[in-house]
Amino acid sequence: MSQITFLDRMVAWAAPEAGVRRALARRSFEALSAKTHGSSRGYDGATKGRRTDGWKAAGTSADAEIAAASGLLRDRMRDLTRNNPHAAKAVSVLVNNIVGSGIIPRAATGDARLDETVDRLWTEWIAACDADGQLDIFGLQTLAVRELIEAGEVLIRRRPRRPSDGLAVPLQIQIIEADLLDNTRSGDLADGGRLLQGIEFDPLGRRRAYWLHAQHPGDAVVTMRRRLESLAIPASEVLHLYEKQRTQVRGVPWGTPVMRALRDLDDWTQAELVRKKTEACVVGIVLGADEADQGIAPSVVDADGNRVEQFEPGLIAYARGGKDIRFNQPATTAGVGEWLRAQLHIVAAGFRMPYELLTGDLSQVNYSSIRAGLVEFRRLIDAVQWQIVIPVLCQPIWVWFCQAAWAAGKLPRPDIAVEWSPPRFEAVDPLKDAMADLLALRSGTMSLAQAIARQGHNPDAVLAEIAAMNAKIDALGLIFDSDPRRVTKTGVMQADTTGQPVNPDT
Repeated sequence: MSQITFLDRMVAWAAPEAGVRRALARRSFEALSAKTHGSSRGYDGATKGRRTDGWKAAGTSADAEIAAASGLLRDRMRDLTRNNPHAAKAVSVLVNNIVGSGIIPRAATGDARLDETVDRLWTEWIAACDADGQLDIFGLQTLAVRELIEAGEVLIRRRPRRPSDGLAVPLQIQIIEADLLDNTRSGDLADGGRLLQGIEFDPLGRRRAYWLHAQHPGDAVVTMRRRLESLAIPASEVLHLYEKQRTQVRGVPWGTPVMRALRDLDDWTQAELVRKKTEACVVGIVLGADEADQGIAPSVVDADGNRVEQFEPGLIAYARGGKDIRFNQPATTAGVGEWLRAQLHIVAAGFRMPYELLTGDLSQVNYSSIRAGLVEFRRLIDAVQWQIVIPVLCQPIWVWFCQAAWAAGKLPRPDIAVEWSPPRFEAVDPLKDAMADLLALRSGTMSLAQAIARQGHNPDAVLAEIAAMNAKIDALGLIFDSDPRRVTKTGVMQADTTGQPVNPDT
């Protein structure tokens, strides 16, 4: 901060307002000078100097960056997933945790009979909902999320069907890779809208259409019966699943931050393997006494005088001649394990997962540390499920299903409320987690339906099954220790000679 000079005091004494303006002006000038010359009083990350000389950061928009790199990023990520075991494992772990056996919907209108009708119709429809005729709805969820992680984005198209097609609901779903989105269509439209990387927006910025190729641009065989140019598909018929990291209109693969690290790790592994193979191929080197004798090899014989050309375990050999044989001893590489572990920590961080889940290496964890790591990972998975997958993928498909069922006359109305149950996380310590759920139930902070839903089951179905089983047990006159009707105040259950429970507390 600038010092107050004698002249400043004189000006302030004669004209206080002028003195204040003089001080403020000097302070503004010093701040501007510090920003221009990279003073340490600003942001270190924005300074320019020798330490940041090679740091180039583009100021382009997210859409400009993705438009230039998205195709190559997808291709490289897919290549890594095909050929790099760590990339393949990372994608698999994320898909298994986000989708697992499936994100299950449950009608929640409040009308028990209507809910049962909707759930039964949904169960009938999901078995044949795939337009390709191979997967059910949970398989489509898995495929869509896999494309979300591996390619960065995926498109899901609604395919209405005729009533004569024999489906429970005349509707099917088609998964479309992002490669079919026409990147070349960009620019302004006559009505004030615009095209950006194959996505058409109206004048208000709402998505109006997706320009899709009828065939994958990378197909080895091009079918001439199909149109080569892209066609506009209404946005109401297409879902676009991707993660927004900025205000971009397209997505990028999740492994983008560690693509170079994975590639370098592959190259290093191959180079180390070739070095080991080369060292193993060189058995020994013959050293001659002089230049004239270098072409004469020494003789190596066994105890019986037979020439030895192959070495076997336990062999005692004798070298005869004036030359020396020095056998190759492959060098050991120290610290390889630590270096490899550090690189895999970087890869795991890039894929936003714990190192232990990426590698399966649990040698350096205990219960507390692995649980702490999994808690943070599960928060990430919850966020992806409830902020991306369920609102962008699952909920719109449910709306399509309800609308198609209503149009077919199988539901009384098209708007059916729904509750979603993502797959449950396996407990690190099942007993401790069960006790935590029990305390939450007894304290009233969690309902029984919520506890059952956390296990990945339909609460209504589970409770109905329990009620039916209890009715059968009562009809047979059986008594189980877990039956709450048999528990006394002291927790001890007794029975009389007829087998009926006796409460000693009464």
